[in-house]
Amino acid sequence: MASLTCVTLEVADPTAAGHFYTEAFGLGDELRVRASEAPTTGFRGFTLSLTVSQPSTVNSLVDSALAAGATAVKPASKSLWGYGAVVQAPDGTLWKIASSAKKDKGPATREIDRFVLLLGVEDVLETKRFYVDRGLAVGKSFGRKYVEFDTPSSPVTLALYGRRALAKDAGVAPDGTGSHRIALGSDLGPFTDPDGFAWEKASA
Repeated sequence: MASLTCVTLEVADPTAAGHFYTEAFGLGDELRVRASEAPTTGFRGFTLSLTVSQPSTVNSLVDSALAAGATAVKPASKSLWGYGAVVQAPDGTLWKIASSAKKDKGPATREIDRFVLLLGVEDVLETKRFYVDRGLAVGKSFGRKYVEFDTPSSPVTLALYGRRALAKDAGVAPDGTGSHRIALGSDLGPFTDPDGFAWEKASA
């Protein structure tokens, strides 16, 4: 089954970015960084999301991200769907840390349940068809609003959201130009999707 093996963030300073992500989230090979000076402004059209079990774990990860140099975009708070926050890494990447739970059931941990890449796209149905044609199976689909692909063996979950809706959810303006500053690693690539997100063969 097709899968998304890793995401590579293109950053101005890979050493600093690597240190930040180690300190903030402790992610493994599913998140990589490499040098890039490609021009980019505003919203880059995607967010990365960490789903965890309870609010105290959200707070723990947010606190470590802020201590490592991230900026708060949306402070942690309760909502209809649970509890979460959005921070921006020093390299400009937006991260949402969230839990569907509103109350703690135990002490805070550092355990991440799911690592999700949300692509903000112009036409959810068109981009959905594009990925289905390349072998990805749909797990969840809510019309033109949201699609999540079924990749149980993949360390990264891929989902599609309308660009403006994703920007609003992240708490930023939807406008942006230039490079997305991200590459998607898989056995599916190389290709570029309808919204300009580049896929490449994942290296070991």
